[in-house]
Amino acid sequence: MNLGGRVLIYGLGRSGRGVARFLSKEGVRAFWHDLRPTPEDEALMEQLGHQRADLGGSYDVVVAAPGVPIDHRDLSVLAGRGAEIIGEVALAARLRPGLPLVGITGTAGKGSTTVLIAQLLRACGLRAREGGNIDPPLLDVVDDAEVAVVELSSFQLERVPGLRLPVAVITNLGVDHLDRHGSVENYHAAKLNITAGQRGGDVLVRPADLPVRTQAQTVAFTPERLALRGGQEVLTVAELPPGVHPANAAAALLAAEATLHFLGREVDPEVLAGALRSAQPVRGRFETVGQLGAVSFIEDSIATRTIAVESALRQAPPPIAWLVGGRDKGADLAPLRAAAEGRVVRVIAFGEDGEALARGLGLPFEVVRAETGDESMTGAVRAGWEALGGAGGAGTVLLAPVGTSFDQFRDYQQRGESFRRAVQALLAGAPGDGA
Repeated sequence: MNLGGRVLIYGLGRSGRGVARFLSKEGVRAFWHDLRPTPEDEALMEQLGHQRADLGGSYDVVVAAPGVPIDHRDLSVLAGRGAEIIGEVALAARLRPGLPLVGITGTAGKGSTTVLIAQLLRACGLRAREGGNIDPPLLDVVDDAEVAVVELSSFQLERVPGLRLPVAVITNLGVDHLDRHGSVENYHAAKLNITAGQRGGDVLVRPADLPVRTQAQTVAFTPERLALRGGQEVLTVAELPPGVHPANAAAALLAAEATLHFLGREVDPEVLAGALRSAQPVRGRFETVGQLGAVSFIEDSIATRTIAVESALRQAPPPIAWLVGGRDKGADLAPLRAAAEGRVVRVIAFGEDGEALARGLGLPFEVVRAETGDESMTGAVRAGWEALGGAGGAGTVLLAPVGTSFDQFRDYQQRGESFRRAVQALLAGAPGDGA
């Protein structure tokens, strides 16, 4: 395989390690750079045969990690010396040109929709694998797939020159990552890059209220109807399994149908309906992780964007004890106040900015203070249960934290696992609670 000369992997996060593994497997010995490599990263690079880079040199292709800003000084200098700057997704498309890619982006719901599309396609007999912004990296799955279903962040979509997606999905467009993009307009422009390489005959699935200029055929969806493009209803919203959002299901259904058409495969509405009924929610995304009497415990640790938290508040059965905390990233709280009205009976504040967020929401709240993340979560879960009436209560203890996890946890997944452990400990110690 020829990438045209010297290749630099810039950034050894999850994506960068995936690039390193893939290039090594292809017989490409690359250079690498990371400001803070871990000992494990350094050992992996040595094992794979890649060399630490001299940034004073010149490179032909730089594969930059999504978290590296597009205007980073190092990348600008390298580009000035003639380097082409791309990302993992563009690399995958370039080196596996025969693999159909289904791309999904949006401010919220893109991960759940990605996994759901892959589940639907597998039910139809296709070897579909999901990857990209969701685990695993795209390059880890391209050689084991007939079709790859790719979650695409705005960061990734800044570096996809020439990427053609026969089927693309936009779940929604809200406000996020202004610290990276500088404005809502720039953020939305990055998201809309998902359509840049599409042409006539390709399909873009998008919300009915989101007009988009594209050469592709656009197919609109609404959360209220689960139907194929021809108008044939597949399921009612009430038939969806817990944790599967109607809007995600509608988008996934249309994308799966479009993908089957692109591949020349038969569309069987009964098979798709059965796959929707049995769909499994993504771990850590609005998942019911325990039940104690009439109280449900729902984990949505990844819900830090306003649009995602608002969706969680509207889906969770009231009354709700809402666990809010972590590190504030400047979320717009006004829509959350509206979504919480008449549904949230108590906000349980935890972590670095929990109290400030609770005060900004203007709802009844109490603060749980603890030294460690696990202690915070244990106290918050119990406080939420007690706010709903304890053993005789009813409703939902909802972790939709608004703040990021980086105050007391490594990432949202570790925070979600802490919530699950706290729920299980409460269930195990609750008086009169059986198996």
